[in-house]
Amino acid sequence: MEFFFPSDLVPRSSPEETHILELRAEPYPDRIRVRVNLEITPFQQRPHVEVTLFDADGAEVTNTSLVEPLTWKLEFTLHIRNRPEPAGRYRLEALLYYPNGPMAEPVSVEFMIPSAE
Repeated sequence: MEFFFPSDLVPRSSPEETHILELRAEPYPDRIRVRVNLEITPFQQRPHVEVTLFDADGAEVTNTSLVEPLTWKLEFTLHIRNRPEPAGRYRLEALLYYPNGPMAEPVSVEFMIPSAE
């Protein structure tokens, strides 16, 4: 365990106290990828996280599952597929939970993908 949780004196939260601190979405210049930054409270037990991207009409565009991430600061890329014109408003939602334990309230952020110039 020492490999995954170094002794950096950062207090770790119990599953009941673990939640999402920050969620950010930044479209790449190609407009078909979105960089996601997710920060979770430092945890004692590794949680699961479901991340879903919705369009302006509330339809699911893409999603991913993070199963027991090793760290609480995560950065990853979501791909927007099957959209000839991806420009528009989107909502990114993240849900942190434990399979046999508590589920936190979902956190969401809205952002725009600009039209092609």
